[in-house]
Amino acid sequence: GDMLFCPPGTGKLMRIQGAYISEKEIAKITGFLKEQRTPEYDENVTKGDDEAETREFDEADYDEKYDEAVAVVTQSGQASISYVQRRLRIGYNRAARLIEIMEHEGIIGPQIGTKPREILVKNYDEDGF
Repeated sequence: GDMLFCPPGTGKLMRIQGAYISEKEIAKITGFLKEQRTPEYDENVTKGDDEAETREFDEADYDEKYDEAVAVVTQSGQASISYVQRRLRIGYNRAARLIEIMEHEGIIGPQIGTKPREILVKNYDEDGF
């Protein structure tokens, strides 16, 4: 049915369409699927991405907008890819990379579900902390 949705950081409502599925209906569908055959689990899904955890950054990874991005994030208290994208007028991939480097450098905390990232460094200028 119809619903109103407010994308994070925009403060602007959008009219969207969505489907409602009750818990009872979900249980019926999953029960039916379980009866058809035994599940085949892909162990790679539960292992996670070890490469992302141990990724090291070198000089080639740093962006000339990095210091500006860190200043924007620490001054505003908002650390999201979309926020950095809008404030610096850059693309999604570049903003995501800047956020990833900030997390690696300990400036912002990790993404935990839908909660906002914690800003670990409060004062930052272009010379550093």
